[in-house]
Amino acid sequence: MPSAALPVLYTFRRCPYAIRARLALAASQIPVLHHEVSLRDKPAAMLLISPKGTVPVLQLADGTVLEQSLDIMLWALHQHDPLGWLPGCGWDDAARELVATNDGEFKRNLDRYKYPERYPELDQAGHRQQGEVFLRTLEQRLDGQPWLAGAHAGLVDMAILPFVRQFAHVDKGWFASAPYPQVRTWLDGFLESALFAGVMEKR
Repeated sequence: MPSAALPVLYTFRRCPYAIRARLALAASQIPVLHHEVSLRDKPAAMLLISPKGTVPVLQLADGTVLEQSLDIMLWALHQHDPLGWLPGCGWDDAARELVATNDGEFKRNLDRYKYPERYPELDQAGHRQQGEVFLRTLEQRLDGQPWLAGAHAGLVDMAILPFVRQFAHVDKGWFASAPYPQVRTWLDGFLESALFAGVMEKR
């Protein structure tokens, strides 16, 4: 470890998995050493502890390695959860299922929408329509409440928002007029937050 005191986070600024890990670390007020990774030149130190070669990776001060973004989020929030993102703020079976859908079906559709040239089985609009299935689910859950977790933001929100942000940015004009006003309001509130601004600072 470069420091005996601080965990080391291997991250990539725009990766949604890395963003949600950084959100939880920031919310939990746990200081870490950030190591911004070049995806074309991954550091040997990261590959040594995590041969899978994807970010985020968190190496704790005792040498323990967390290789999955949700594991990093849960570890951080179990250390300190001043914003109440864990139980009591919507982190229940339904929330876990929503995150699983985000990480599975929605992420597959997001990749195909963002990079249609890599997936020629459908045109870009077709890939977007498949992704909209999840947006409709979010729109319904946000009806009458500002956050997926309820009255206050929770882990479910922060685990999903970075991916919806990426989906929205593929075609901002389309998203601005798409029939998902609750999702737009939810996303805009996140993008305007000091927390999001902080985790997206260039390091």
